[in-house]
Amino acid sequence: MSKAEKKLAIWNAQIVTRALVDSFKKLNPITMMKNPVMLVVEVGSVMTTILLIRDMATGAAGIGFALQITLWLWFTVLFANFAEAMAEGRGKAQADNLRKAKTETIARRLLPNGTTEEVPAPKLRRDDVVVVSAGEFIPGDGEIIEGVASVDESAITGESAPVIREAGGDRSAVTGGTRVLSDQIKIRITSNPGETFIDRMITLVEGAERQKTPNEIALNILLAGLTIVFLLAVVTLQPFAIYSSAPQTIFVLVSLLVCLIPTTIGGLLSAIGIAGMDRLIQHNVLAMSGRAVEAAGDVNTLLLDKTGTITLGNRQAAEFIPLHGVDQSELADAAQLSSLADETPEGRSIVVLAKEKYGLRGRELAAHEAHFIPFTAQTRMSGINYNGREIRKGAVDAIERYVSTNGTPAPKEMREVVERIAKSGGTPLVVAENHRPLGIIYLKDIVKGGMKERFDQLRAMGIRTVMITGDNPLTAAAIAREAGVDDFLAEAKPEDKMALIKREQAEGKLVAMTGDGTNDAPALAQADVGVAMNTGTQAAKEAGNMVDLDSNPTKLIEVVEIGKQLLMTRGALTTFSIANDVAKYFAIIPAMFSAAFPVLNALNIMGLATPQSAILSAVIFNALIIIALIPLALTGVKYRPLSAASLLRRNLLVYGLGGVIVPFIGIKLIDVVIVALGLA
Repeated sequence: MSKAEKKLAIWNAQIVTRALVDSFKKLNPITMMKNPVMLVVEVGSVMTTILLIRDMATGAAGIGFALQITLWLWFTVLFANFAEAMAEGRGKAQADNLRKAKTETIARRLLPNGTTEEVPAPKLRRDDVVVVSAGEFIPGDGEIIEGVASVDESAITGESAPVIREAGGDRSAVTGGTRVLSDQIKIRITSNPGETFIDRMITLVEGAERQKTPNEIALNILLAGLTIVFLLAVVTLQPFAIYSSAPQTIFVLVSLLVCLIPTTIGGLLSAIGIAGMDRLIQHNVLAMSGRAVEAAGDVNTLLLDKTGTITLGNRQAAEFIPLHGVDQSELADAAQLSSLADETPEGRSIVVLAKEKYGLRGRELAAHEAHFIPFTAQTRMSGINYNGREIRKGAVDAIERYVSTNGTPAPKEMREVVERIAKSGGTPLVVAENHRPLGIIYLKDIVKGGMKERFDQLRAMGIRTVMITGDNPLTAAAIAREAGVDDFLAEAKPEDKMALIKREQAEGKLVAMTGDGTNDAPALAQADVGVAMNTGTQAAKEAGNMVDLDSNPTKLIEVVEIGKQLLMTRGALTTFSIANDVAKYFAIIPAMFSAAFPVLNALNIMGLATPQSAILSAVIFNALIIIALIPLALTGVKYRPLSAASLLRRNLLVYGLGGVIVPFIGIKLIDVVIVALGLA
């Protein structure tokens, strides 16, 4: 999405309209108590409003200045509420789309006698069994217990391509509101009304149950502490002012307080947190809590399954290696013939390699009464009897037994090639014809393009990557080396994953992992960031604290980047907020006391026209900067894979120094405008 498109997405008319209305609703003091900084601003606004009404009733002087200060104080509160409402509004818009997926379907509930009855979907309860046929909506979250079907999940994932769901295995979970496109399945309902996956998604994206994270709570405490310090400083300033024969009005004192307390980050803090979850949802990842998003930004160790995450998931034929005295084309021909009836990805890749490298095409075998030998777990080989030829393809031990039945031992060269392939991370398949070994097919796990570069980025961020695989250590080491991961866990069982996570956490590290099966559930629950695949089992989805609706295991890398972007954005805007108090100090303090102490005019380095214009300019800038930073709070600071020290230096340079310079320029420009308009 281009910058212009992102800007249009942020300032969507419907979202803005809703946010404007919500800005006023959030003025409720009970709501404002969640944000101590802005509560203080609201209390100050109420005080100045009461005093303004009193002055208007008594005809006191300086009504124009008092009116402008009061209005801009209210604008400050409303702009902060608007920032939060904008972040929530984007979630509410997504929730509206999700509600469309909740249809009032009629479910066919299976009765004990084998017949079905029609009931409204909301009346279904956990453990009910329903029958769903092609064209019907799935009435609730559940597990397929019988059958296989093509399912349209676009209402949930936004992906138009249908997916296959089937009983047993790790692709049995289905979601209410999705539609069956083919066949018929029986589903055991796993949730009660109001507890479905879509219900939880709606609640979470609306932000209704967003809990503040520990870091966010700590920052709120810091901001509240700074507010109390400045409140005490401003309150004690009045006695000094009276003693100096320069008493200040409540309007000036409230203006000073509002400008000095960290209103910028106070007004944007909640919006930053909500927007972090929103960015995950835009990537089709549902975070069950803000804590999970934040934890993703602090991850030290990333566990990734090899198959389907680092590699393409299916081994591919990479090379035909003939034995001594055998021509390559002869081996390729035999390998292709033995694989013509093999519908596995490996079998198809052998046919394709023979076709592309040697020009061998599939041939008509019916006239030759070809007989295909299927693969079995007992024989561990498959093949074809064709035109007097007996061709077999399989594991090295199986082919050695097949060859030895002719009384001839397999050549030593065959074992050497097999061991060389295994050490390089490949899988060897031996081909033999008429009890004579011809050569070996080199099957290779194909590492996905760009993975090495992505792991380099993670390494630059200080994140250690660990590949999890059931392969033997030799194969695992070869693939890990090619992919560029830092470490690997070979021959991994569920308890091994759990032990690795606990070991990392015992060293004070945060761990992220992804999984989709019931056997992954314990590790997903133990990990600080557990991303469950939406295609996975219900146990996996309930154990993780995030669900990837696209079921793309590599999404874990994006999750970490979004978490880090959230932390970067919060740190950057906090730095900016605290830094810009410097300029406001130079604007207001000289204006307050320059009449009593002319020497303070030396501090008026911005050359502001009058004390009133200086104070009003600072208050206006303080309000407008919140609005100006809303796009940054919602879209986040641009992510860069840097170390913590580099990020700190960048924040201090860009947002620290920028936070000092920008207000000087902004306040001066506002001062020029309001003086030109005669407002002060």
